[in-house]
Amino acid sequence: MAFKIEEKFEVQAPVESVWQYLIDPKRVVDCLPGAQLLEQKDDGTFLGAIKVKVGPLSMSYKGQGKFTEKNDGTHQVRMVGDAREVTGSGSTKVSMLSTVVALANGGSEVSVSADVELAGKIVQFGRGMVEEVSRQMFRQFSTCVRQHLEIANGPQTIATPAPEVQTETKAVAAAPLAFRAIWVMFVRFFKGLFANAENK
Repeated sequence: MAFKIEEKFEVQAPVESVWQYLIDPKRVVDCLPGAQLLEQKDDGTFLGAIKVKVGPLSMSYKGQGKFTEKNDGTHQVRMVGDAREVTGSGSTKVSMLSTVVALANGGSEVSVSADVELAGKIVQFGRGMVEEVSRQMFRQFSTCVRQHLEIANGPQTIATPAPEVQTETKAVAAAPLAFRAIWVMFVRFFKGLFANAENK
């Protein structure tokens, strides 16, 4: 299964602060529930692991990522990665381009475009659900980034993370997201039925 994710989010922090955060795997992992950075090499390659739970299925992946392009002037970075399921035959590949631009209000906008390929038992949930769960997980990530950077750049620096920020390495609990994805597809289905009925 191959699909594309294109998302944007705003952070009330200077471009340079956001840029330095996004090119640091150790800091990014803090905003990925279930993820763990295992090793970081001098050539820009980093090894990691992530646990994912979708409905009754629990999957653990290990793999590597690498920054293949990084432009400090345009604040644009491309990362490619691949991972395999620890106890199964599943796999995933991703190529992600991220860009940070300054906003007139002093904040920053982050644009992400990712091409994702999935194989294994996770694809049984179907493209629509997988894409919706991916979007929801991205929104969780962007919320966490804002919490870290906006607190750090606020008038007062708080030593402990916000309550919503997950610091423990736990599996990504995607079951609630899956139910939300089902509801979204359910609503779209009936909207289509009503639209077809009105056109007859």
